[in-house]
Amino acid sequence: MFATRLISGIILVVLALFIVGRGGVLLFAASVGISCVGLFELYRVTKMEDKLLGAVGYAAAVGYYVLVWFHQEQFVMLVAISALMLFMTIYAVTFPKYGTEQVTVAFFGIFYVAVMFSFLYQTRVMADGKYLVWLIFLSSWGCDTCAYCVGMLVGKHKLAPVLSPKKSVEGAVGGALGAALLGFLYATFFGNAMTEVANPQIACSIACGIAAVISQIGDLSASAIKRNHQVKDYGNLIPGHGGVLDRFDSMLFTAPAIYFALTFLR
Repeated sequence: MFATRLISGIILVVLALFIVGRGGVLLFAASVGISCVGLFELYRVTKMEDKLLGAVGYAAAVGYYVLVWFHQEQFVMLVAISALMLFMTIYAVTFPKYGTEQVTVAFFGIFYVAVMFSFLYQTRVMADGKYLVWLIFLSSWGCDTCAYCVGMLVGKHKLAPVLSPKKSVEGAVGGALGAALLGFLYATFFGNAMTEVANPQIACSIACGIAAVISQIGDLSASAIKRNHQVKDYGNLIPGHGGVLDRFDSMLFTAPAIYFALTFLR
């Protein structure tokens, strides 16, 4: 299992380096694909991945990405309200085919998966985005690694014993501090190339520290959904890691966190 997980992890890193490094339409298409697969996994938990509610959710997610591509984010509320109206229409017309929880999750999934993950692409296209976008990975995957190491060495106090018995408070603190340090070191090497960031080392370390804290909330939130519906993994698309949501759960939170943190810190 460890070998499978390691090989899959290496492949994911290589793909991330290539796709995110190239950016543009390649990253946009990958973001749409990952969002749709993640949305499918979330909908499958509530047994509606192939139902009419799911179809509306997929369409709304793609519609949102179309707005992002054409820089028309001001119409996001139009997509959201239209999707909600369609969900409620289906709910009322087909009653009692769908439960209230299914309608709620259908609407929630659009924002939880598609909208939040889209900030990976949106960070990449912002000024200095080709450098700043990597802070999303440093604060997500870097935090995971640092938290694991610190937790193994000095972890004593359980962070969330029901959701994730192996996570500790010490590991969480170590993960946040480690991510902040990674952001500082990253800016030390690449800060001179950032033309729109006044104090790269400060901005990147603060952004990574904030995003690392939020990333752990994202990880626990995804675990809570799985526990609530009694499933171990969201899928098995990525050998050794599970589904898309199992691998990118924390990134759903770090992507918008980095985007908005840098928007204000710049």
